[in-house]
Amino acid sequence: MTGLIDVGGGMRDIYGAGVVDQCLADGVKFDRVYGISAGSANIMQYMSGQMGRNFRFYAIYAFRPEYMSFKNFLREGSYIDLDYIYSALSDSDGEDPLDYDAVVRAGIPFTIVATDAETGKPAYFTQSDVSRDNYDAVKASCCVPFFNKPYPFKDSAYFDGGMSDPIPVLRALRDGCDKVVVVLTRPKNFYRKDSMDLRIAFAMRKKYPNAAKAMAYRSRVYNRQLDLAKKYEKAGKVLIVAPDSIDGMSTLKKDRGAMVDLYHKGVNDGKAIRQFLGG
Repeated sequence: MTGLIDVGGGMRDIYGAGVVDQCLADGVKFDRVYGISAGSANIMQYMSGQMGRNFRFYAIYAFRPEYMSFKNFLREGSYIDLDYIYSALSDSDGEDPLDYDAVVRAGIPFTIVATDAETGKPAYFTQSDVSRDNYDAVKASCCVPFFNKPYPFKDSAYFDGGMSDPIPVLRALRDGCDKVVVVLTRPKNFYRKDSMDLRIAFAMRKKYPNAAKAMAYRSRVYNRQLDLAKKYEKAGKVLIVAPDSIDGMSTLKKDRGAMVDLYHKGVNDGKAIRQFLGG
C-alpha cells in the first residue's frame, strides 16, 4: 500500500501543488493520503483530479485582499480568511469549486491533521468529517497560529496541524503503507530552529497555554520526524521530495515569480515518484 504526505507550509506549498499536478499527469495512484496545513488542500485536489486548480489559489487568488491581508486581521482577527478560500471560492457555487463528486469517486482514505487549541494535541480528520461544501476540517488544519484565531470545528477549535504532527510518517506506516512519499516545502537538510516558534508560543501562552507548549516544541518534533523519514528513506520505504531551495519564500510571503518557480520545481521533482512506487 502506498501513501502520500504533504506537510504544507503556507505559500511555499505551491511546490506541493506542482508535485501533485505531476502525480496526476503521470497517473500515480496512492492508496492513502495525508495533508497537513496547506497540504490538506493539495491532497483534496489530488483526489478530485483537478490539475492546476491549486496553482490558481496560490498564484492568483492569494493576492486578493479577501484571501489574506492585514485588513482581514484588523476586521476579523485573522490574517487569512479561511472561509473565503475554502467556502466562497471552493463551494459548489464558488468561483473555483472543488469537484467533490470526484473526491468521493476516488474513494481514497485520507487524513487531515490539525492541532486542538485547548489541548495542544494533534487531531486527525477523515472523509467522515468532510462533505459537499463543508471543508471545515481543511480550514482547521490551515489555521496559522498567532496570525489567525483558532478555527471552530465540531466541539473544539483548531490550529495548524504542523504544530503537533508535522511529518506523520510513522502514522502512515502504522496504517499499512509500505511506501510513503513525503513532500516537504523546505530543502531536505533544513532543520527548524526554535527562535520564531518560541516567540509565537510566548504570544499565545495566556489564551492557549497548551497550544503554546506544542508550538514551543514544534522544531524538536519536526526535526525528530524528519530524521525518522530519512531513516526510512535509507530503508527504501520513504521517498522525500523537497525543493533544492525555496527562492526566499516564507509561509505568508506573496512573491508571484518565486512562487511560479517553486511550482515548476515541484512538477520537475515529482517525476521521481512514479519510479519509486514501481509504476
